[in-house]
Amino acid sequence: MKKLLRGVRMLAGAGLVAVALFIGWLYFVWPPPSWWRHHWPAETAFMRMRQTQYGGNDTLPRLYQPVPLASISNSLERIVLVGEDDAFYQHHGIDFRQLREALGYRRAEFSWKNPRDRTELWRVLSRAQDAGLPARGASTITQQLAKNLYLSPSRNPLRKVKEAVIAWRLERALGKERILELYLNVAELGFNTWGAEAASQRYFRRSAERLTMEQAALIAGTLPHPLTSNPGFRPGRTRARAAMLLRRLYGDSTTQ
Repeated sequence: MKKLLRGVRMLAGAGLVAVALFIGWLYFVWPPPSWWRHHWPAETAFMRMRQTQYGGNDTLPRLYQPVPLASISNSLERIVLVGEDDAFYQHHGIDFRQLREALGYRRAEFSWKNPRDRTELWRVLSRAQDAGLPARGASTITQQLAKNLYLSPSRNPLRKVKEAVIAWRLERALGKERILELYLNVAELGFNTWGAEAASQRYFRRSAERLTMEQAALIAGTLPHPLTSNPGFRPGRTRARAAMLLRRLYGDSTTQ
């Protein structure tokens, strides 16, 4: 019995250590979020992941040229917000309204004290887990930046927890303008193409500052699936999404 109790204590202790290490990782990711106030990423986690997928081939040219937000067309800023996160300036890293809609939560409000709310929450979470429902529509720009800088595209629930915590920390450490600036400079926009300036030069032979609204819409239309649909590869799909984004931007309420 003493051996059993000792074993239980050891397991409990190991579990506590694992939890402590996980929490420590969440709060001491490196570089810390505050680092990005005045520094550009030399390489993001997403860039490293792609390099590994490309067989570690260092001879492949990486198109990446970070520029200040003032050097990116306002048209691109506007249409990216429309397509990726229309409540960017209202939320604090996580858009609970979009999350609720993406999960299919049907009640208007939520309270832990309300058993009907709890039942509905467990229903949608179970359904999401069983069906593997996509969470793209609920992912804010801040969450996407957290994923790009530190994580991977995995849909593992633990990874989503990390993403949410890092997004919260980025919101506290950086202003909205800097978050948007970083996102527009590190987002994947084609094969080994990262950020607005690199995409503008690759697809349109001009700087991101000189993009027209139509060109900006094509770049924004690349964001959901940059490797399988961009202005240089299967452009028809990209043009269709760009047209949808333009309708949404100009107030077509029927656009989904």
